[in-house]
Amino acid sequence: MPLKTDKRDRAGLFRSRLGEALLLSGLSKSALSRAVGVDRSTISQLLKGDGTRLPNAHVVGECAATLGVSADWLLGLAEHPERAVDLLASSMTMPHASRALEDEQIFNWHQESTGYKIRHVPATLPDMLKTRDMLIWEYAPQLGRSTEQAIGATQDRLEWMRASNSDYEIAIPLHEMESFARGEGYYAGLPAEIRRAQIDWMLELHNQLYPSLRLFLFDARRLFSAPISIFGPLLSVLYLGRNYLAFRDKERVQGLIGHFDWLVRESEVSPRDVPEYLQGLKGKIGGTKLSQSSKT
Repeated sequence: MPLKTDKRDRAGLFRSRLGEALLLSGLSKSALSRAVGVDRSTISQLLKGDGTRLPNAHVVGECAATLGVSADWLLGLAEHPERAVDLLASSMTMPHASRALEDEQIFNWHQESTGYKIRHVPATLPDMLKTRDMLIWEYAPQLGRSTEQAIGATQDRLEWMRASNSDYEIAIPLHEMESFARGEGYYAGLPAEIRRAQIDWMLELHNQLYPSLRLFLFDARRLFSAPISIFGPLLSVLYLGRNYLAFRDKERVQGLIGHFDWLVRESEVSPRDVPEYLQGLKGKIGGTKLSQSSKT
């Protein structure tokens, strides 16, 4: 049960916060009094008085609205001066999600989080780990730029990742890998030779980048996750399809970090076992291996 605040303490906090908000607003006492609809002497008394009495709700509300802060904050009932609607607007956004493999928004978030751990549950296989042929097969129908420009942009992203000093943890459902290997569902029509080369490339990248890059494979029959990306402690993003749902407030970011850590703890295949798993998966795919030049 929360402790009650003494009347004198609450009145003192109100005066302090009102003065702080007035100073930051750049308004004069006279301007505030006109906006609130009271005498200038009333504002002076609110700022300098030493009693326990608080102004009525109308005055508190008008002061808060004029100064762009919340009435709850002025009264010591909230820790943040922003109004609830402003807090929501700043903590949650819905930027457009491009159906293209050189999404500038995602890259900007990666750059903002340089040096932090980045956690990711992809919608399909992770774009940054795909071969050139895989990217062309998947994205060619939607690319707004030429295929070569788009592929080059993705290669730049991978090179940036190598030099970013950020650790990457990627959790992938086992059924996604199995469907890919069999060429079923989303991957129906994907030639066997592209699937084989894709597994080879993932093995090569794992060998090059581990432990900075760590892959975890989880059983979606026991666990579930929507596609998410978590950029250190700064930002968490849900992928909705046409849009991202991006959160910057600490509580939601920490909540999704906890969700991702749960996937990691319960994963069926750990990063150390990923090479063996991929080798076994490759053995299930028919067809011939592509040349080295076809890889990302």
